[in-house]
Amino acid sequence: MPTVNMRQLRDTRRLKAWLRAGKTVELRERDQLIARIVPASEQQVPAEWPDFRGRAKEMFGDQVLTAVDDLIKDRGRF
Repeated sequence: MPTVNMRQLRDTRRLKAWLRAGKTVELRERDQLIARIVPASEQQVPAEWPDFRGRAKEMFGDQVLTAVDDLIKDRGRF
């Protein structure tokens, strides 16, 4: 795995070449590992969000829930 120290980060051509080749690069400062720079994969699939509206309708039906009404109701309890 190629390594780069903080001063060598100025040479972005070499760093870009390694990352484009799919190599992970270690960033070091005084022989201590600070970070690993991982190349982005082209095959990243965006995560699909769950159907929150469908879940809420399944749990609560057509009932309208508002946070303000709940807050007003709870003020008298404490």
